[in-house]
Amino acid sequence: MATSAGAKFLLRGARLDDLKDLRDLASQFSLLNLPADKKVLTEKIERSVGSFAGEVDKSEAEYLFVCEDLETETVVGSSLILAKHGTEDIPHYYFKITKRNRFSDDLGVGFIHQVLQFKEDVDGPTEVGGLLIDRSYRRRPEKLGKQISLVRFLYMGMFPQEFESRVLCELTPPLGEGGRSEFWEALGRRFTGLPYQEADLISQRNKEFISSLFPEEDIYLALLDSRARVDLGRVGQETRPAQHLLESIGFEYLNEVDPFDGGPHYGAQLKEISIVKTCRERKVFAIGAPATGERRQLTGTALVGQRNSNGEFRAVWTPYEDRDASSIAIPASAFKTLDIAEGGSVFSSPVA
Repeated sequence: MATSAGAKFLLRGARLDDLKDLRDLASQFSLLNLPADKKVLTEKIERSVGSFAGEVDKSEAEYLFVCEDLETETVVGSSLILAKHGTEDIPHYYFKITKRNRFSDDLGVGFIHQVLQFKEDVDGPTEVGGLLIDRSYRRRPEKLGKQISLVRFLYMGMFPQEFESRVLCELTPPLGEGGRSEFWEALGRRFTGLPYQEADLISQRNKEFISSLFPEEDIYLALLDSRARVDLGRVGQETRPAQHLLESIGFEYLNEVDPFDGGPHYGAQLKEISIVKTCRERKVFAIGAPATGERRQLTGTALVGQRNSNGEFRAVWTPYEDRDASSIAIPASAFKTLDIAEGGSVFSSPVA
């Protein structure tokens, strides 16, 4: 849908005709919840289309968002929402990091130990992930990474009933050459006998081996290799911008880590995420149309989106004007890209 008059980038739900672009995008990275696999991506897109249309149960719903460059008609970014991560059939597993105080009266010596506790959640939170930006589009002034990341929270603010009250994000830790995880080598491999990539791949289809083979008892971090301890709960260099963005909208480190690679878990209450809190349904007009309230004033930048009756979601990152309590105005270019009628209903949320 190329256009010279509309906005340059469109944020929307994925479609089946995005498959090639998504596969090319995913091939630039090694992301397990968005692999460069035609069959897996096709299944994810089909499930996403059904989820946006309200045809998939929350326990299985998955929303795949893409950022489209309208001039080249290509997908250059993606992000994902799993409506529920952790059920009776497919639990959510993680390590909780706690502390243990140990003291010897005879020696007059004490230690505060960090301890890993293996946890299983069968009534899990909503999870966000799948964040990718084509390497050639990074550092552009349009802040495409920020756009495709935050649009997920705009959508949650539009339809909070489709999601859990808690939201989780599992961040990638520092990994060595070839994707080597020192934490997995020090712990997971010793209990499963599997290489890291193979174990993580199996876990996408079947998690039974995790609960069957992982230790139920507390694990003292002092017993692990020093390289594994250093990486535990840390964020990899390429993931730090995502970490900072999450923190800026209300996410916090949960003192929980992934049982495979030791990557940190960040979380927030859905209603406390800033983009969700400020999301409002309003009427939209093109800038330049007669004002209905007070004198117009350019307010700032916002995410503005809508989902039509066919379950198709579209959003733009755009300057906007507050018109009155129930309406806003956006440039004609953004109006055209959203493909809505004058006075139509949209959801908007200010962004910094």
